Amino acid sequence: MPKYTCGFDAAIAVMGGKWKGLILFWLGEEERLRFGELRRTVAGISERMLTLQLRELEAAGLVHREVHEQVPPKVEYSLTGFGRSLVAALMPLGEWGEEHLERLEDLP
Repeated sequence: MPKYTCGFDAAIAVMGGKWKGLILFWLGEEERLRFGELRRTVAGISERMLTLQLRELEAAGLVHREVHEQVPPKVEYSLTGFGRSLVAALMPLGEWGEEHLERLEDLP
């Protein structure tokens, strides 16, 4: 039995939830971001949740984590080619959201 019922199901599974789309969006806006920069950019996310979401995105092959051996440690995150392809696919969805933002904000 297939794990996913369709491509949409598979895409939502890999980037679903409140935070992953935002993390992917902001990594798509910048070439690379440090953990603290991501934490400040993704408004409302806790440090623990950001860590968990980044680990899942890295495990899925969407995000690359680069550790620079220095004191204090410097860790940078960037999109992989696979991650960039997902962000490109999500851009029309974001444009739709912008276009209908007022109506969506009025929903109960």
